[in-house]
Amino acid sequence: MSGRNCYVVSYDIMDQKRLQKVHRTMKGFGEPIHNSVFRCDLTAKGRVEMLAALTDLIKHDLDRVMIVDLGPSDGRVNQKIEFLGVHAMDPDSPQRAIIV
Repeated sequence: MSGRNCYVVSYDIMDQKRLQKVHRTMKGFGEPIHNSVFRCDLTAKGRVEMLAALTDLIKHDLDRVMIVDLGPSDGRVNQKIEFLGVHAMDPDSPQRAIIV
């Protein structure tokens, strides 16, 4: 086991400049899977670092960040995430739309 958990992080940032900063920061912690939604496979330390970075960037009275813990980052995590319509594929898979 890798000691990492998979997190889905979604955010609503009310200012364009802060939104861009949050997006750049999140790229350091995970992969974007949708507008303002990231998948992050993090150790406990990585999660604390992400929380600290986001805490410093957002305005707590205006912005909102949601963090969902999907559990251990193993093959079963992919079974917990469901898409309808077009979505990002596994980098090792050919790009194609999946319609459910």
